[in-house]
Amino acid sequence: MFRLLRLLFALWLTASGVFLLSRSLPADIILQRLSVDEISATASSLQQQRIAEQRFRHRLGLDIPLFYFSLPTAATHQQWQWHGRRNQYHRWIQQLLHGNLGRSYRDGQPVTTLLAAALTYTLPLTTLAATMSVLLALWLATRLVVHHQIRLFALRLLYALDALPLFVLALLLLLLFANPDMLTWFPAYGLGEEAELVNTSALERIGILLYYLALPLISLILVNLPHLVIQMDAALQQERLTAYAATARAKGAPEKQVIQHHTLRNALLPSLAQLTDLLPALVAGAVVVEVIFALPGVGRLLAEAAATHDYPVIVGGVLLTALVRLLAQFLTDGLYLLADPRIRLRA
Repeated sequence: MFRLLRLLFALWLTASGVFLLSRSLPADIILQRLSVDEISATASSLQQQRIAEQRFRHRLGLDIPLFYFSLPTAATHQQWQWHGRRNQYHRWIQQLLHGNLGRSYRDGQPVTTLLAAALTYTLPLTTLAATMSVLLALWLATRLVVHHQIRLFALRLLYALDALPLFVLALLLLLLFANPDMLTWFPAYGLGEEAELVNTSALERIGILLYYLALPLISLILVNLPHLVIQMDAALQQERLTAYAATARAKGAPEKQVIQHHTLRNALLPSLAQLTDLLPALVAGAVVVEVIFALPGVGRLLAEAAATHDYPVIVGGVLLTALVRLLAQFLTDGLYLLADPRIRLRA
């Protein structure tokens, strides 16, 4: 229970810091960046522009103080002042407790609606990438232990692959497999036309979606596979030299059986800690691949929000990323207990 409260406190502290930093700009600067087109389109005279600015400020909630109190500043000669509960942060906390993350500055839509719509594309991508990365890492690591002749070459290849940034890897795949001058096996961007999904079964829709997500999915798998395999291979190499592994070989068990039935479970224990960073890394990687391949997911939504200073969407994205890390930690703790019931987690 204490671990849950501590993680929730870290989640709240992170989101609060991002919220306060995003609103630390003076309201006039935020208005200047956001409301120029809207105000100029609805107001002609100076008085009408001021009225439009006040309405716009009120709609964004920028007409009240930022926090419960304001500190004295030498530039404006402002004294310390207590504002009570009528401030932007208190209003945001109340909305957050009711599941309301506010509205987008750009189009006025609820942030929860925008994130939910984007998650319908990002969630399948990241879930498939995480599952296939772990399964492929397990398969490859166990094969490298058994087949010593290819282990050194495979590890060198994995180290070279690990040195490539995600955006470079994604661009290479794009140039190699979605380029008319090379190979056109996969589409270069997007998720296809709506007409392709008309009069198609659910299985065909899944196939079309996987076809368009192939290159982004391969990019996320390849960028996360090296450190998973390298860590698992090192753990297996250490476990296969233990006494219980030698005893299993002395009883006549082949090397493949020794790996799968004796050493693999113990070797998984140090590798399970990587799951805590794997899921947040996939969410961060989704930002890159969704921008490169023009996918309408959470990553592209956050990139556009950062470019247009859409702070409610940015704060919602930070909350989502922190929630993913929270879930990853709980998942890792549960897998530790399944792998070795003797482990007792402490706060």
